[in-house]
Amino acid sequence: MSSPRPQYLSADHVLEEMARFGTRRLRHSSLAQLTVLSLVAGVFIGSGALFSVLLTLGVEAGGAHDLLAGLGFSAGFFFVILSEAALFTEANVVMPAVLLHGARRRLVGRIAVFWLLAAVGNLVGAWAFGQLVHAAQLYGPEVREGLAAVVAKKMAYAEPGSASSWLRAAASGVLANAFVGMAAFFATMGRTIVGKYVPVFLAVTLFVTANFQHAPANMGYFGLAMPQGVGPGWGAAIGWSIVPVGLGNMLGGALLVALPFWYALRPEARRVVRDRVESRPATDGGA
Repeated sequence: MSSPRPQYLSADHVLEEMARFGTRRLRHSSLAQLTVLSLVAGVFIGSGALFSVLLTLGVEAGGAHDLLAGLGFSAGFFFVILSEAALFTEANVVMPAVLLHGARRRLVGRIAVFWLLAAVGNLVGAWAFGQLVHAAQLYGPEVREGLAAVVAKKMAYAEPGSASSWLRAAASGVLANAFVGMAAFFATMGRTIVGKYVPVFLAVTLFVTANFQHAPANMGYFGLAMPQGVGPGWGAAIGWSIVPVGLGNMLGGALLVALPFWYALRPEARRVVRDRVESRPATDGGA
């Protein structure tokens, strides 16, 4: 009698799967295709931001409010996971996995380009989604108030206007991408749609509740708020939120997710993984 099929991928194989997925994407996707995937991810994140605001309208209790906000935003992140769109904070785990698992030199430059494309594409996609929503929908003042409350949290680090507060925003970004990175990690482990979504929902709800700063999420909320006349303007949003938070997100994904799990493998296993990544074709699945 054969053993039942495992319901999830073991943790020591997740980074290998991520590395193969990232390598396939870099080798077989054109810059135009990567740009489109980045734009789509920005739209999905914007939709998650909108969903989170709509779900929490009229909810005053903190726990219930944050749970619904996490549910709404995790929908946008999960759309990214299932569609294999290119999200900046997911790339902060997948691209280090590619590098750690022995990426060839010719891929290093492409990794840097992809990282930049993901960040810019996500921002443009979120902006475009916000403009389209503003043109298509006439929401009541409660939606504007909900957006204003979220944007105020995103811009809290700008109020002191000091270098230390800028660095605090970056540190919050490190923590956010630790959990967003683990959401991508756990989604790769899952073998079913439900098995992928449950840990994504938990990890995303945790970072939303804690108000850790996530650059694409901030892009989504700013993209919705600016056309409504809410927010500090794109210059302040980019300088005091998106840039420091994005840098923190990069460090968090690499140092708190990809590197620890890569290091935890035995040296012999790491060599085997590198050989597999370079010799085997990537599957259609990914983070």
